[in-house]
Amino acid sequence: MSVAARASEFRVLAPTAILGYGFPASSFLRGMRRRPHLIGVDAGSTDPGPYYLGAGTSFTNRAAVKRDLRFMLVHGVRSGIPVVIGSAGGAGARPHVRWCRGIIEEIAAEENLAFTLGVVYADMPRKVVAAAMRRGAVTPLPCVPPLTEAALDASARIVAQMGVEPLCAALEAGCQVILCGRCYDPAVFAAPAIRAGFDRGLALHMGKILECAAIAATPGSGADCVLGVLRRDSFVLESLNPRRRFTRASTAAHTLYEKSDPYHLPGPGGVLNLEDCAFRELSGGRVEVRGSRFEPAPDYRVKLEGARKIGYRTISIAGVRDPVMIGAIDEILDGVRAQVEAILGADKIAGRVTFHVYGRDGVMGAREPRRRRPAHELGIVIDAVAPTAADSEAICGVTRSTLLHYGYPGRIATAGNLAFPFSPSDAKMGAAYEFSVYHLMPVEDQRIFRREIRAIGGRRGGRP
Repeated sequence: MSVAARASEFRVLAPTAILGYGFPASSFLRGMRRRPHLIGVDAGSTDPGPYYLGAGTSFTNRAAVKRDLRFMLVHGVRSGIPVVIGSAGGAGARPHVRWCRGIIEEIAAEENLAFTLGVVYADMPRKVVAAAMRRGAVTPLPCVPPLTEAALDASARIVAQMGVEPLCAALEAGCQVILCGRCYDPAVFAAPAIRAGFDRGLALHMGKILECAAIAATPGSGADCVLGVLRRDSFVLESLNPRRRFTRASTAAHTLYEKSDPYHLPGPGGVLNLEDCAFRELSGGRVEVRGSRFEPAPDYRVKLEGARKIGYRTISIAGVRDPVMIGAIDEILDGVRAQVEAILGADKIAGRVTFHVYGRDGVMGAREPRRRRPAHELGIVIDAVAPTAADSEAICGVTRSTLLHYGYPGRIATAGNLAFPFSPSDAKMGAAYEFSVYHLMPVEDQRIFRREIRAIGGRRGGRP
């Protein structure tokens, strides 16, 4: 890091959009020849929904994660390049971090690697969140209700998106490989550069794009490598696969990705201000970005994420091609729902059933502007959730059979209304979760993100 601190640029190799998505070995090795100062990867997201946080399992495959990590660790450790992993295991709670740590230790033993591993946890104690909530310091994000004691108590796990500070502390402690729990995505790529004296705004903006690797290139891919070169007054993005290139449009579009405000991107401790941001295409399919500014907030706040169990889910997938049924699908589904509720009420079975109608509004729901003009065929997903697995199976089964043989005006066939692509027709999905915490909380002491330091392949580390 001392060399990087004196250098005019800081080079970051981002192998893949999410750890386990894979990348071509040729792209990675091309990046290593550029002698990066950091190999960084984001390993998680809330995009797959609340189940993985609540259940404590990864949404990425272990063998695929191990393959990606082997490349990163072998080349990083042997070249003396820090390796930083954010949002371990997908959701970044303690079970996910331990799962990923086990893979790291396994690779180290197989490859005879020795390094200092820093592990930073993002789990938030309920009593800490509850204390902040009672003094009115926990605020909901848009379209989220205020946090309650009941929601907090029901949450299986609560994590907070850490910023750059815990990662910088791990680097200061001499960690060569850093494994983080839930992390603000750009922090993985920005923290070492900020510690080396580079501009925080530019570093975070570059990290915002690198966390998705080659998705921001043309053609985009979540399974390919990118090099980010941070300079004192700009940064440059470069694909490490000659098949891809960055353009002004692709880079600017990804800057807007998942943001309601294109100019102000909030994160831990402040806002990334892009009002004066400029994109310039360079030779070789590269893009240079200038003008990104970080504006500190009056108080340092982090995003909390929590998930609670709501029961068990069973689904059934079926197809419909009868134009008469398609034309009356709303009335038919309402009638099926009423009939099922009457049966379940008589048998005192609790739960709910939802119909997801693909080909009409399965993606956008009631916001679909063309929902009155459905396709010539529909895919219907029967989604049954109940307090027990047995009840969810019962609800799904009753709904499926009712819809299969439901009579409607103009119906000619008597064999059934649905085509099932699978046998068995019903699939047990296991426990179901929903997000219960999606709020902001102030943090006054970064030590709330607990840290462990371990010597891998050598003497044991301590715990500060």
